[in-house]
Amino acid sequence: MDIFRKKTLSEFSQEARVSKLRRVMGPLDVVLVGIGIIVGTGIFVLTGVAAARYAGPALMLSFVIASITCAFVALAYSEMASMVPVSGGSYSYAYASVGEFMAWLVGWNMVLEYTVGASTVAGGWSAYVVGLLKSAGINLPIAWTAVPADGGIINLPAVLITLFLSFLLIRGVHESVTVNKTLVLVKLLAIFIFLFLAAPSVDVANWEPFMPFGWAGVSAGAAVIFFAYLGFDAIATAAEETRNPEHDMPIGIIGALIVVTILYVAVTAVLTGNMPYQQLDNAEPVAFVLRELGFRIGSAVVGTGAIAGLTTVLLLMMYAQTRAFFSMSRDGLIPQSVCKIHPRFATPHRITIVVGLAVAAISGFTPINIVAEMCSIGTLFAFIVVVFGVLRLRKMYPDVKRPFKCPAVHLICVLGILSCAYIMYNLSNMTWLRFAVWSVIGIGIYAFYGYKHSIENGGKVMKPEDIVK
Repeated sequence: MDIFRKKTLSEFSQEARVSKLRRVMGPLDVVLVGIGIIVGTGIFVLTGVAAARYAGPALMLSFVIASITCAFVALAYSEMASMVPVSGGSYSYAYASVGEFMAWLVGWNMVLEYTVGASTVAGGWSAYVVGLLKSAGINLPIAWTAVPADGGIINLPAVLITLFLSFLLIRGVHESVTVNKTLVLVKLLAIFIFLFLAAPSVDVANWEPFMPFGWAGVSAGAAVIFFAYLGFDAIATAAEETRNPEHDMPIGIIGALIVVTILYVAVTAVLTGNMPYQQLDNAEPVAFVLRELGFRIGSAVVGTGAIAGLTTVLLLMMYAQTRAFFSMSRDGLIPQSVCKIHPRFATPHRITIVVGLAVAAISGFTPINIVAEMCSIGTLFAFIVVVFGVLRLRKMYPDVKRPFKCPAVHLICVLGILSCAYIMYNLSNMTWLRFAVWSVIGIGIYAFYGYKHSIENGGKVMKPEDIVK
């Protein structure tokens, strides 16, 4: 059983050439996709909690450390994206470098990152909308805004936003990118309004002591807020719908990381400069600071920005999941019937419907807080495999042209692997146990279906004209 068989770079190039997906995105679109999926509630919520409990004002350093860790991974992903410009992202990179079995495990764990993560985001979106309406005097009944475990019938707002965004994704990438641009601008505007109003009031005395918890606190803070960066790997799944992926993907991945890091550090600096860090331990530190400064628009700013941020994260997580499934079905590891492209909209409409209904069902009826903890470990596992894959491809294809080359590749990749492994090591035992169970289920599916139907094992190869239906 050759479970570590690999797809060649020429096979991926052929897939990209005959792809029926429309190449409509440029480098700016890719950067905005990255900002859209990374900047969610973390910048509005996580900054205050992490400053109060872990690092104090030195949380600024924690963000820098976390961004450096992500930079190791981002540089590796940029090289992969320029060499393997197809829609599968981490899954496709693993298939090219470490073989089919590891690629399947990466793809299987991407379900945790994207589908389960999207369900969590949909629940958060509903909570923000319900809260905003409540502040405006509109009280929605709990029966239609909470899951059964919380005393409701269905979380209807979460279901409706999921179905609406699924419709947008079916309509086309151009429409989805346009909506993402608009919402990213709204959330960036909310952040800039906060910085504009609160920055003049910064008192550097609030930064003393700068490291109240020492370097241990800075490191702990970096581990906690690292999860605010998760999702940037989803940028890579857009490669097959980018006009010039060899050029645009590295710009998008690295550009988004730089912009997001600057925003996180700036917001943290202004928060801790306006208020003693001990007072920031609440779920709305940005709104809290603005209210303390006498700006009554604080709640509206945070509410609007958070809702826009959650909407883009939800949209792009579902987008990334559908493109990962699209590549897996094209390879025969899941049924090829879901690989169909809509003849008018040029989108994988069948798998988009499946993902949309799954996210709607999970967010509408299931309390997913416990399962959501698994998102991070699945993502970190994929990071480690892909970064290691870069080293493998350097050995397998030493003379192949690389439009983007990771600098000091051996040092960067080793640091990337060690950084991600360290963060995984610090996750709870229960998270590891659930990860193991999830992986065993995935291995069973691969053994009974994926291995037998894989194109690399002689499975049916779909003709380009059969994909559009």
